[in-house]
Amino acid sequence: MSRWLPLLFLAGVVCAGPGRAQPAADPLLPQVQAAIEAAARGEFDARRHGHLAAHPLYRWIEFAALRRDADLLPRQRAEAFLARHRGEAVGEAFREVWLAALARRKDWPAFRAAWSPTITDPALRCAELDARQATAGTDPQWVRDAQALWRGSGRSLPPTCDAPFALLAAQGGLPPALRWERIELAAIEGEPAVMRAAARGLPADEARLAGDYAAFLEAVHERALAWPKSARSRLVASHGLARLAKSAPAVAEALLPKYAEALGFDEAERGRVLYQIALWTVASYEPDAARRLAAVPETAYDERLHEWRVREALARADWHAALAAVRKMPPAQRADSRWTYFEARLLELTGERDAARAAYARAARKPEFHGFLAADRLEQPYALCPWRPADPPALKAQVAADAGLRRALALHRIERRGWALREWDAALARFDDARRRLAVEVAQEHGWFDRAVFALGKDPAGVPKPDELRLYHLRFPLHHAEVIRREAARHGLDPAWVAAEIRAESVFDPTARSHANAMGLMQVLPETGMAVARRLGLAWRGAASLYEPETNIVLGTAYLRQLLDEYGAPYLAIAGYNAGPAPLRRWRTQRPGMDPDFWIETVSYKETRDYVARVLAFSVIYDWRLNGDALRLSDRLRGRTDGPRKRFVCPLADTNADAAQPAG
Repeated sequence: MSRWLPLLFLAGVVCAGPGRAQPAADPLLPQVQAAIEAAARGEFDARRHGHLAAHPLYRWIEFAALRRDADLLPRQRAEAFLARHRGEAVGEAFREVWLAALARRKDWPAFRAAWSPTITDPALRCAELDARQATAGTDPQWVRDAQALWRGSGRSLPPTCDAPFALLAAQGGLPPALRWERIELAAIEGEPAVMRAAARGLPADEARLAGDYAAFLEAVHERALAWPKSARSRLVASHGLARLAKSAPAVAEALLPKYAEALGFDEAERGRVLYQIALWTVASYEPDAARRLAAVPETAYDERLHEWRVREALARADWHAALAAVRKMPPAQRADSRWTYFEARLLELTGERDAARAAYARAARKPEFHGFLAADRLEQPYALCPWRPADPPALKAQVAADAGLRRALALHRIERRGWALREWDAALARFDDARRRLAVEVAQEHGWFDRAVFALGKDPAGVPKPDELRLYHLRFPLHHAEVIRREAARHGLDPAWVAAEIRAESVFDPTARSHANAMGLMQVLPETGMAVARRLGLAWRGAASLYEPETNIVLGTAYLRQLLDEYGAPYLAIAGYNAGPAPLRRWRTQRPGMDPDFWIETVSYKETRDYVARVLAFSVIYDWRLNGDALRLSDRLRGRTDGPRKRFVCPLADTNADAAQPAG
């Protein structure tokens, strides 16, 4: 339930919505699942499972067996599988396994025969350099490819890269200039070990200097004051001081002047350090935050620091300073509904009411948290432009019959998520926009709800598709509505809030589980579930029961009521649900009595700040889905459930995506 770590969405179960036919079950799927597990143990006997040979997932049973035996697998058998499944998800998955096994065997001819230039894994790319060198020697292209890997990142590379890099160096392909290039990249990345490794092979005096550079990143030292007055020294020193600023901003601030003077820092180098000093001060709202923010050159500001400058002024209730900070934002950032709304709020607080109304009107065009708040300020309906494409049923049937998509859905059903995603991605790469949308719809009918989050809004190539954000029937699934209504009524909660929590926590995946072991639809921690069950007088049937949708909703909703009783307002309860009691206690102590919208925006944790706004916005949309209208968000924030209802309208002058793109 506390989510300091991201969710891991595991396999889902079929869960049809109201009026929706549940997809037919595959009677052989349990046997396929058992066969995959047996193959992974080396216990699968194909002769005894001949009835599965025609099953669409049989190739994944074979994959499980081949992967297990990859290090001893005959080349002929592996190449036959690759040939049979060339271009398929299972073939490409096995290709990576097989290449890794061949690299361990040092069977370079077979490696080259199996190689595909589409592979991007650095370990395999370095192994491919070894394979080329062993079978055909090195040539100018080999040198260029090895050098490209060398200079591609300042981070550590896999051990398989050691041999080709050693050969590259022996052949003179790593001259000092190229070594220094990687050292500088590593300094930027904060990787002193990489800096030292790259320095091996430099002339002795240069190697000593590179080692001193690496030492400075680990612990700032005064030897740097005597470094050469070069761009490289300034880069390393500024990144070292910036790194120090993250843990000790006051110390970095005190040290900066002497290093800046000794090495001749320019504005960008000073700004790099001052940026981190300010950021790590303001994020804790320390007393020197305003002064340190003011010391950062405007050229060093990015969107993140612009936001923090506004928050710092809001936390001090300095409305004029906060308004000035909003107005210093780049135009695109300032035009976001969040900052347009806060500009309006600050204009209102500083007496510019007409300008405030105009800004509220701009923000209210967006169906997002701040857009809804702006509409409340203007007493206007909420903007929402749902889109239901008129895709022909025959096209959906064609998509549902796609062999790759069917394999993806079946693999998801048996909790082979990684394999399912491979099949899903391969299928979507072949689909146009209409088929991709329909694939998401089909996936939801099979209980795979998060595909609407990850597969809509842009195509597989990353091209934005903003109209797809208006597919509310897909992006905001609504299942277990009767249980949600019943448990919300039992605890005096708004059912739209409960649905929004489920959407934010698990996207209605009943088997979702986080790294922190939060489980099920509402991501209930087992210890929390047990405590709530005891308080309600319910039998606790163990952590696994949290994967049962009804049990999870019963316990999760009761826990929401507990938090609401403890903290007094939904926005505080939502923050506590996400961050836990200690941070919430600190934030409430720091800014008591602050208006909810300002309090939410000044929460220190980005995850929690965005989470609270997201859940509240989702609550409005689920209220619309459940009831056709919605409680005012400004009332919802404070826990009032009997206030006036708001209707939804689509701004007809802007039926394009500009007026219809929600967040989340």
